[in-house]
Amino acid sequence: MAGSDNDRVGAVETRGIEPVPDAERHGHPGQMFWTWFAANISILGLPLGAALVSFRGLNIWQAVVVAVLGSVGSFALVGALSIAGKRGGAPALTLSRAVFGVRGNAGPTLVTWLSRLGWETINTTTAAFALLALLDVAFGLRRNTVLTVVCLLVFIGCTLLISGLGHATIMWINKWATYAFGLLNLVVIAFLAATVDWHRVLQAPAGPMSAMVVGTGMIAAGTGIGWANAGADYARYLPRDIPGGRLVVASAFGAGIPLIVLISLGSLLAAGEPGLASAADPVAAINTMLPSWMSIPYLIAAFGGLLLSNHLSVYSAGLTMITLGIRVRRTVAVALDMVVTFVGGVYFILIAENFYGPFITFLTLLAVPITAWVGVFAVDMLLRRSYDTDALMNVGRTSRYWYRGGFSWPATTAWAAAIVVGLLFTEASTSATDVWFSGPLADSWIGGNGLGWVVTLTLAAGLHALLRRLADGAGTEAGAQHAEERASTAPTAREHV
Repeated sequence: MAGSDNDRVGAVETRGIEPVPDAERHGHPGQMFWTWFAANISILGLPLGAALVSFRGLNIWQAVVVAVLGSVGSFALVGALSIAGKRGGAPALTLSRAVFGVRGNAGPTLVTWLSRLGWETINTTTAAFALLALLDVAFGLRRNTVLTVVCLLVFIGCTLLISGLGHATIMWINKWATYAFGLLNLVVIAFLAATVDWHRVLQAPAGPMSAMVVGTGMIAAGTGIGWANAGADYARYLPRDIPGGRLVVASAFGAGIPLIVLISLGSLLAAGEPGLASAADPVAAINTMLPSWMSIPYLIAAFGGLLLSNHLSVYSAGLTMITLGIRVRRTVAVALDMVVTFVGGVYFILIAENFYGPFITFLTLLAVPITAWVGVFAVDMLLRRSYDTDALMNVGRTSRYWYRGGFSWPATTAWAAAIVVGLLFTEASTSATDVWFSGPLADSWIGGNGLGWVVTLTLAAGLHALLRRLADGAGTEAGAQHAEERASTAPTAREHV
C-alpha cells in the first residue's frame, strides 16, 4: 500500500485524531470492501439468521430477502456516513464536533466509547472460550484459571498488535486474512449445510409480511447500525476526489456478501436446531452440530473471525478515547482500551456466573443514543460539504465549532429528544422475570417487535433538519455558522459527493 511514512504496512501509525492532509491521502474504495467483509466474516452471524426462523416465523426464502435488505441496506448507510471521513480526513466522532459543538459532542463520544468497550469484551471472552475449546480438542488441555488467562492474553495480544500498528496494517490484514479465514469458513459452512433438514426447510410455511419488516429491522440493527459511527475512521485516508457512491457500494457489498451467506445458513440450521437463536454461547452451540474432526478448523475460523472484527473496534475505540479528551498517543489509547477489556474478560469468565445476558442488556440501552447520533449526523452530512480542520482540533472558546456555550443546540436537542422517545419503545431484560428497564410503549407493536431504533433514527434526523432550518431563519450563531459553511464549501470538481 502506498502512502506516507505515517501510514505504511508494518509501521506504527503515529497520527491520532488530527485530520489527514491532502498530500497524505491515498487508497481506493475497494479498501472499504475488505474492511467490512472482514468485520462480518465471523461465524457468529449464524444466530441472527436462526432468529428469523425461530422467533419471527419466516421461511428460508423470506429469510434470504430479509438478509439482503437488512445487511446490504444498513451497510450502505455505513458507506454513506464514511463519506464524511474522506471529506474531513478525521475520525467520525472527531468530525462530530462540527455537528454537536465542542462540548455537546462529549455525550455521543462517551456513549460510543462505552459501547465499543462492551462489544470488545464480548468478542474477547467469546474468542477465549473458542481457544480454550481448541486447546482441549487438539491437545487435551482442560480449562483452568491459568489457561483461561493465557487465552485471554493471546487474543488481546493479537488485537493489540494489529490495532496498535494502525490504519495501513489493518487494511492489509483485512484483505489477506479474509482469504484465509474465509476459506476456513466456507469449509465449515459446507459441513453445516450438510446437517440441514431440507424437507422441513422446504415445507415451512411463509410468515406474515409484518414479520419480514421486523426481521429486516432486526438484521439492520444487529449489523450495520452498530458500525455506522465508525465508517469515517477507515475512509479518512482516502483522496477527496473519490466518488462517494463507490464507498457506499463497496461497504454495502463488502459486508453484504458474508452476512447474506451466514444469515441464510443460520435460517436453514434453525429448522433442526431452534435453540441456536438463543444460545448463550453460540460458538459452542454450533460446534456440537459438527463432526468431532471438524472442530479444529471450525474453532480456528471462529477465533479468526472474532479477531478480524475486534481489531477494527479497538482501533476506533482508541480514536474515540482521544476525542473524548484523554491526551495520550493513539497507541497508548489502544493499549488502555485493551487493559480495560482484559479486566472485563477476567471478571466475566472467572468470577461472574452469568454475564452475557446482563451485559448485552446494558449494550442494548446504549444502542438508543448511538442510533440517535446516526440520525443527527446523517442530516448534517447532507447539508455540509467540508470541515474546518483547525476548528476540529480546537476545543476552546475560539473554535469555530464552539457555537453557543460549546453546544450546537439544534443537534444536541434533536439527539436528546430522540433518545427519550426511543427509550419509550425500549425494553431491556435478561428474561421475562428480570426486566431492567421497560418504556411505557415497549408493549406496543413497534416496541414489541424491536423497531424502536427506527423511531429513534427517524425522529433524530427529522427534528435536527427542522431545528437547523429554524436556527438558520432566526439568525442564531449556530445558524449563521451553518449557512456560512454551506456558502463557502459548495462541492467543487475536486470533490465528488
